[in-house]
Amino acid sequence: MAGPWGGPSFVTIVTVSSTKTGQNNIVARTSAGNASADELIASVRKRFTSNSHDFALDVSFSLAAGITILFGPSGAGKTTLLNCLAGLTTPDSGEIAIAGRVLFDRERRVNLPVRRRRIGYVFQDLALFPHLSVRKNVAYGLADVDASERQRRTDAILESFRISHLREHKPRQISGGERQRVALARALVTDPCLLLLDEPLTALDTPTKSKIIDDLRAWNHAHQIQILYVTHNRDEVFALGERVLVLENGRIVADGTPHEVMTAPRLETVAQLAGFENIWDAIVVAINEDRGTMTCRIAGSDVQLETPLVRVETGSTLRLGIRAGDILLATMLPTGLSARNVITGRIVSRAQRDVIVVAHVDCGVEMEVHLTLAARDALQLEPGHQVWLIVKTHSSPLMAGS
Repeated sequence: MAGPWGGPSFVTIVTVSSTKTGQNNIVARTSAGNASADELIASVRKRFTSNSHDFALDVSFSLAAGITILFGPSGAGKTTLLNCLAGLTTPDSGEIAIAGRVLFDRERRVNLPVRRRRIGYVFQDLALFPHLSVRKNVAYGLADVDASERQRRTDAILESFRISHLREHKPRQISGGERQRVALARALVTDPCLLLLDEPLTALDTPTKSKIIDDLRAWNHAHQIQILYVTHNRDEVFALGERVLVLENGRIVADGTPHEVMTAPRLETVAQLAGFENIWDAIVVAINEDRGTMTCRIAGSDVQLETPLVRVETGSTLRLGIRAGDILLATMLPTGLSARNVITGRIVSRAQRDVIVVAHVDCGVEMEVHLTLAARDALQLEPGHQVWLIVKTHSSPLMAGS
């Protein structure tokens, strides 16, 4: 069944053919006319309306070769964006071009079908064919390639992802990490110009995930294509990402390096995603220009913190965030520290979560602190014990509200 302008309205193939004959050679004329010739340039608008839900995706961005993380809460539009790029969903308006080749342009009625976009797509559920061997799963997208070339490319990608020894196994006969490698190999064997990954490592343990991340990074170092990688995992952002786009309610709300976006977020919503457990209203009580800092008081308390200097007036109200893992805890008043913030309080509660101990401390406001098991045992913390919290100035970024 045909979709708009000749494109398919429904597809089940995860990867698309990489054959270069018959490609559309329309030259892209985009709003980013001076962008690099190899860039993905996308401007996508898509609205979904129902009796209970009204959602609109409206984004514009460009991507150079490398791994870009698409980060954001559930329902932000991440998968919708990937589907629009792949051709599985037709945008209401906008344009999509890669290396000057137009994939979609509503005004010019260009909408390349999935099989001609040369985009690899790995879904969260992988969608491997259970009746085919690893080798045949990987070679599936090379049906239009001659047999010798198909075998050469299949053998090479199986070697790259360390699954040559599994070539005749069926998906049910291999582990979850091995199935993930098969899915990546199947997407990449077609020589795509763009790879889309929708939370592909969610179900894997950390050691397996780390090895696959290393292999994916090594593969892309050699091939240099754009990879758009959806994840909710902060560790994956730092392990893989060269750039982070944060999506919320269908809009890009932050764009930068992992350090810029995750370590010093400008928006509260980004801070929550990045793992800032402690977020409060804070009132600027002093500006210390000579030190490059400000003194802020947490609203509703007497707790004052020295924070990085930003362009505001005394009396302004901002939002202040601190990660629970960035707070040090002492059972005696510490001295001789470079950290400028030392706050006294009492343990309210503590609970173990896997290998982390979560302590809540009342110091006029309640703060969450994360400790190792060794620290818990050494300090012998119990509810009611007096403690001192130590916070570095630059562990307290200020941000706009949501």
